[in-house]
Amino acid sequence: MDREKVQRISIQHYSSPCGELVLASMGHELCLCDWSGMACAKRNIRRIGRYMNVDFRVESSPVVEQTKRQLDDYFAGHRKTFDIPLHPFGTDFQLLVWRALVDIPYGETRTYMEIATKIGNAKGVRAVAQAIGANDIDILIPCHRVIGSNHSMTGYTGGLDKKKFLIELERR
Repeated sequence: MDREKVQRISIQHYSSPCGELVLASMGHELCLCDWSGMACAKRNIRRIGRYMNVDFRVESSPVVEQTKRQLDDYFAGHRKTFDIPLHPFGTDFQLLVWRALVDIPYGETRTYMEIATKIGNAKGVRAVAQAIGANDIDILIPCHRVIGSNHSMTGYTGGLDKKKFLIELERR
């Protein structure tokens, strides 16, 4: 980790139909899309600071503006995939889990066990759940598409009301 070089991170808020999101970009990549006002958003902003020396600025950037447009399309039911360049901050294991989440098709769900099996760690369901909970690019890395083994709505850092909203939006 290069603690000497200061990385500028641009932060903006986005009002979605189910709550406000914090969007952050570093260079030409999105590094945060998290629910504002939730403890997880503050935690994830601190976590980014553990990976590098950062200078957070409340300002827009081309990638944040592109993300806002794509989120508008998503919430209007016109977008099923995103083509925003992402820069997630996490361990190798977390990145592996998050890549598996991106492979879940729009409108479908998977269980934690299915994700664990997909990444070759069928006995690591709890570790997978923890990695999913650490995802700091919600919606674009669709952790809301992961449900309990009995197909119940479980565990979403943005709140189960938001998870239900997103799953129902995608099933329309």
